[in-house]
Amino acid sequence: MRSVRQCSRSACARPAVATLTYVYADSTAVLGPLAQLAEPHSYDLCAEHAERLTAPRGWEVVRLLPDFEPAAPSHDDLLALADAVREAGRPAFAVLEPEPVAQPATPDGRRRGHLRVVHGEESVR
Repeated sequence: MRSVRQCSRSACARPAVATLTYVYADSTAVLGPLAQLAEPHSYDLCAEHAERLTAPRGWEVVRLLPDFEPAAPSHDDLLALADAVREAGRPAFAVLEPEPVAQPATPDGRRRGHLRVVHGEESVR
């Protein structure tokens, strides 16, 4: 299931549509379509920030796609949504009643608890 990633820019909550990667050896910023997986050394940008991107002086910006638009929902997205709805409708866990445990009785007929007092020589064994 593909998750919706947000723009990496501060205070921007719009969905990401492009991925920005820097190639430091070539002084190049590469702006391309949104990567399948989020990488720690790349930045996801919304359409507005992708369009307004500028590079530092002496750097070149390579744009792999001229227009960045949010991707339309795919067949996989619809299946993932249906699975999520199905999962949400299931009970979180089955409630089972514990079966009563028979307690052994003492010779005088009283129930015996799980703790008992051990006297003298019995405690040495």
